[in-house]
Amino acid sequence: MRRNYGPAYTFPVAVWITVFFVVPIAVIFLYSFLQKGLYGGVVGHFSLAAYSALANSTLLIVAATTVFQAMAATALTLILAIPAAYYIARSKYKTLFLLLVIIPFWTNFLIRIYAWIAILGNNGFLNEFLIATHIINSPTQFLYNQYAVIVVMVYTYLPFAILPLYSTIEKFDFSLLEAAQDLGATKSQAMVKVLLPAIKSGIITAILFTFIPAFGQYAVPQLVGGRDSFMLGNVIARELTVTRNWPLSSSISVVLTLVTMIGVLVFVKLNGKRETA
Repeated sequence: MRRNYGPAYTFPVAVWITVFFVVPIAVIFLYSFLQKGLYGGVVGHFSLAAYSALANSTLLIVAATTVFQAMAATALTLILAIPAAYYIARSKYKTLFLLLVIIPFWTNFLIRIYAWIAILGNNGFLNEFLIATHIINSPTQFLYNQYAVIVVMVYTYLPFAILPLYSTIEKFDFSLLEAAQDLGATKSQAMVKVLLPAIKSGIITAILFTFIPAFGQYAVPQLVGGRDSFMLGNVIARELTVTRNWPLSSSISVVLTLVTMIGVLVFVKLNGKRETA
């Protein structure tokens, strides 16, 4: 009689997910329904005050800013990642280019952000180059605005988009592009109508890998953003460490998690319907 070892194999994974994902989310969910303590923390009394505070106009503006910056960063990342992944997949130097894509992971995340501060600052490399070439006469404020946040997030998440796209494009039959051109399609039409539908799974993965972490970003807007680029991650950190309003920070985290999960499920569901259609 053959024994089923499936539960034994999945037990370590189940424990890991429970301890590091389910339990923390459950604690955050519980805290969001409790009262704020006088000196921080929570009081064991049921309250919906944290959720009623979410209707604050300031929070709604920050939420809109968060969605805009995350969507803009995702769109720009995708625009850059698709041609880059296509070029790598068609190149004979695939290993070298993939190594160049992965190299940023070898450097600390904060060091890379500070490198962008050195590039975009008033005394940074970009301003010095523009002044030296007489394109501008005085330093331009490239930092501490929404555009700086978007640029740095695009740089940060570009490898996460290139790698799944490359994996999908590499499996694509490029002779289909030649066939489409033989049938009268231009090169751009062949790319849009043949290549893009065939690599849809890679595009979806790239979008998810970019939008989800960008939506919950904290460090980038904190270091290179200004008041107009404050994101929900910064609000959560402020409420947790400065005002010590744990229920409010927990309620924002719960809503952020639910919106992300619902968005992913709807996105995957719609993609599944298109594939079966």
